[in-house]
Amino acid sequence: MGTNQQRVLVIGGGITGLAAAVGLCEHAAGHNVVGDVVLIEAEPRLGGNIRSSDFAGVPTVDEGPDAFLTRGGEALGFAARIGITEFVAPAAASAAVWFPRGGNHLHPIPGGLVLGVPGALRPMAASSLLSWRGKLRAALEPFVPRTPLAPDALGPYMRARLGGEVHERLIDALIGSIYASDTDHSSLEAVPQVSALAKSHRSLLIAARKMRANAPPPSGDPIFSAPRAGMQALVDGAAAAITSAGGQIRLGHSISEIVPSDPQGWMVDGEHFDQVIISVPAAMAAPLIRTAAPAAAGLLDASRHASVTMVTMAIPADQWPARLERMSGYLVPKPVQSTVTAASFGSQKWAHWAHPDGHQILRISLGRAGLDVDHLDDAQMLDHAVREVSQHLGITLAPTQSRITRWNQAFPQYKPRHHEWVAATEKLLPWGLHLAGASYRGIGIPTCLRDADRAVQRVISTTRF
Repeated sequence: MGTNQQRVLVIGGGITGLAAAVGLCEHAAGHNVVGDVVLIEAEPRLGGNIRSSDFAGVPTVDEGPDAFLTRGGEALGFAARIGITEFVAPAAASAAVWFPRGGNHLHPIPGGLVLGVPGALRPMAASSLLSWRGKLRAALEPFVPRTPLAPDALGPYMRARLGGEVHERLIDALIGSIYASDTDHSSLEAVPQVSALAKSHRSLLIAARKMRANAPPPSGDPIFSAPRAGMQALVDGAAAAITSAGGQIRLGHSISEIVPSDPQGWMVDGEHFDQVIISVPAAMAAPLIRTAAPAAAGLLDASRHASVTMVTMAIPADQWPARLERMSGYLVPKPVQSTVTAASFGSQKWAHWAHPDGHQILRISLGRAGLDVDHLDDAQMLDHAVREVSQHLGITLAPTQSRITRWNQAFPQYKPRHHEWVAATEKLLPWGLHLAGASYRGIGIPTCLRDADRAVQRVISTTRF
């Protein structure tokens, strides 16, 4: 290795680590830098929670996230950089909330919501999901005195503003499903859209109404998108971009220790690197930096993650009633959850998931923070999914094929004052060590891509790389 060559290690082959390695390789090539980029992943495959695989005759059914937000352009821009050009958008379909109230338990989600916060009173007033008492309580929100933001507690804040019904049946159902969280114990600041509403006006209803009124006209572009070849295409494209640029990828390699190197840099299991980006979950990062940064590791030890199991099943077309057509799925609010928290009707949501025999592909989520299902074996998981969804839909499901995907400790939980915890942890990191990933600034592919770029810029700004 020449004296001017810089070596940067990326630990973790999820989307954040892959994007960081791509960014480093692009910078080295674009600036004629002599550099060495190495990505190490403990598992035998890349992608973390992103995985697409054959299921029931459909070649690319996602086992983790099935789309990304197009807002901001980060995900589409990254996909273009790694050579992905074909995308699909979800079909126009309605979503519902399952709640045992009235004769119909599948209640359409009211229009005009901002992550569950009503931005218009008329759709909420017409909703069959809420009682008149709940609607009236929410409608009175503009007259409720200002609620302090300092506790940074999402659930208590929403209950104080809009009442228990709107929070439990809309806000917690939506946000809790996205984050696999119990919003009564979650950070408000960690949900940027809702936090922005809370900061912009004393009244959430007025803030949401103003946001919708000031929004630019719809462009016609989809809000969500996915590669036609499945989300796995992001992983495969990133890996190809890294290796074609001269970067190294090492799979099935666990890191045991990071220690300072003399005179500068880091020894990672006996190998020298100038800087290190650690893009694994916070709980896994803690032991890696225990020697190099014991105080930061202590803070990382306080992180918490939740597990979710995805049950995918194929349902024969003759079992699927016409009344469920043109629906994308439904959410189950916390007060009426058993193990199932949400169900997605994949074949009605995605055209590229159409089954050759007309089967309906369902993806059913079980578990969240505070609702542990890890003790259930695969047969029990499938039994719960079939039994509960059959009850929810009022039909008897008899899947011809099924698949169980466990995402153990995969969803970081953002406790109140989470951002203060992140800032305090990073302040304790020594030069040349960087944390990135969903544990810190939010979940979702665009957010992880932004955090990867942030880490790359820190490396670039503090070294000759």
